[in-house]
Amino acid sequence: MIQWTIKKTIKLMGNIYVFLDKFIDHKTSPILEVEIDQDFQDMSRRELCNHIENKFGWVTNTFWHLDSTQKIRLCCQMARDMAKGEEE
Repeated sequence: MIQWTIKKTIKLMGNIYVFLDKFIDHKTSPILEVEIDQDFQDMSRRELCNHIENKFGWVTNTFWHLDSTQKIRLCCQMARDMAKGEEE
């Protein structure tokens, strides 16, 4: 029961965060000294998630609905796998 309550609370907070985040002007480039292409700068949060889903052939909205930590963990694994592919 406690896990369910925690997950529901985080989901609610996440929805509030996504709603409020729409009203913040974020720095779009550079990010950590990486220049971001204009098309990515112009995309919304959902559009960026849809782009990732399309890029990797994932079902629509599957990446969008992942928890933030799951997204970070998945991207770390994808980056590692891509780097391994470059080494070979």
